[in-house]
Amino acid sequence: MLIDLDDTIISAYHNPGAVWLEVATEFVTDLGGMTADTVASAIVTSADAFWADPERGRAWRPQLFAARREVVRLAFESVVAAGGPAIAGDVRWAIADRFSSLREERCSPFPGALEALHELQEAGLLLALITNGGGETQRAKLARFGLERFFHHIQIEGEHGFGKPEERAYRHAMASLGVEPGDTWMVGDNLEWEVAAPQRLGIFGVWHDHAGAGLPASSRVKPDRIIRTLPELLE
Repeated sequence: MLIDLDDTIISAYHNPGAVWLEVATEFVTDLGGMTADTVASAIVTSADAFWADPERGRAWRPQLFAARREVVRLAFESVVAAGGPAIAGDVRWAIADRFSSLREERCSPFPGALEALHELQEAGLLLALITNGGGETQRAKLARFGLERFFHHIQIEGEHGFGKPEERAYRHAMASLGVEPGDTWMVGDNLEWEVAAPQRLGIFGVWHDHAGAGLPASSRVKPDRIIRTLPELLE
């Protein structure tokens, strides 16, 4: 079983818009008269555009803190282009860094996740963790929550130089476990990275719908199974 980390084992990046609004509210006196809602909306729009480019995402994911600074810089550039006030660079970086620190502080395992990993391990399954992002950031999460003990193989994009949804990310993990696609499940919250891409290799794709939103009506991705919590894998 190949398992994703963020928003699969730990709650990490769900609802970033609410956190950007919280941060913008903290800095409202430094926003040149703009409301926190306006600034948060501009940042979310900038982030959506920034991460929509797969090549840019691949380049920036291993340096997530710096990527958020770039997202905020681009957001305020768009504000100025629309006739809004210019915001000092140190304020922009403080906003981005505050968001990053809040996200790291508040991430925690989903209820029952660690117990489910233990049960899967005890049942004799070979487990691999496959996560995108930087090595230092992701290793810190693994150490903080004691996750290393559950996995036979840990694969972090920033340490290996490749990540999801690249085909070799899944093939490398399977080779490390000595298994074939037909014997393998991939579990995660991203419909493309943890369902569609693995399915193209013959892997069973399990979508972790942690928000309970249900499969989007427009989705062309059809998971082999949908779960709300990791303990459902034990069924």
